Amino acid sequence: MTPSATTELLTLAQETAMVAGELARRRRAEGVQIAASKSSPEDVVTLADRETEALIRGLLADARPDDGFYGEESTATAGTSGLTWIVDPIDGTVNYLYGIPCYAVSIAVVEGDADPTSWSALAGAVRNPAIDELFSARSGGGAHLNGRALQVTSGVPLSLALFGTGFSYDSVRRTRQAKVLHGLISRVRDVRRMGAASLDLCSVAAGRLDLYYERGLHPWDHAAGALVAREAGARVGAFGADREGLSLLIAAAPDLYATAEPLLANLFEQFMADDDI
Repeated sequence: MTPSATTELLTLAQETAMVAGELARRRRAEGVQIAASKSSPEDVVTLADRETEALIRGLLADARPDDGFYGEESTATAGTSGLTWIVDPIDGTVNYLYGIPCYAVSIAVVEGDADPTSWSALAGAVRNPAIDELFSARSGGGAHLNGRALQVTSGVPLSLALFGTGFSYDSVRRTRQAKVLHGLISRVRDVRRMGAASLDLCSVAAGRLDLYYERGLHPWDHAAGALVAREAGARVGAFGADREGLSLLIAAAPDLYATAEPLLANLFEQFMADDDI
């Protein structure tokens, strides 16, 4: 796809994320209403999640009716153009519920199906309306925060690296993930758990985190953020030559990735080998 074509897709992603982010921010100010639980009672969906996704879906369908759509809160639809929009209307819903200003609208467009092992990400936008930040990237065009170019931090030794991670809503898996963290935390500067994968990935791009890893992420959690991180110079993947996906995502500058990967692989072998995902 030509640079001009991906630029048009990026503009649509940015504009849609801005409009949707304003709706999410306004609904948060009015008061959050829980609509349902998902995987567990702790894993909630709000009415604002559903309303925001419906808005995004409608805007994208109006602009590009032949594209596919894959969102967290509604039924996926196939398109005929070969492009699919991957959407998380409010990433970090629990933060949103509690009024923690770390949530985002995440919108990406990929070539292919909604499968991170095979798609080619073309453009993406991650909007945190609570603090007026818009991260964006297009394939081959670099990554930006509110128009400022981003570059991942390199040359950070493992012992001085600030890691980010997340945890499952499933209590058994969360306990296993905590054991991995216990084996890791004495080897690094510190660890942050911020609760929104899209923003964690953008934080790697912006140098706010040195490395981010998590197990159990769905396509909508990382499609846009992973592109932002990659375009800022990060390596994004899993163990070995595996692509990022449900079983694992790692994002860091290539040198830190190479150092941390064997440590994480050893800890996962010890504590996550029996995890059924």
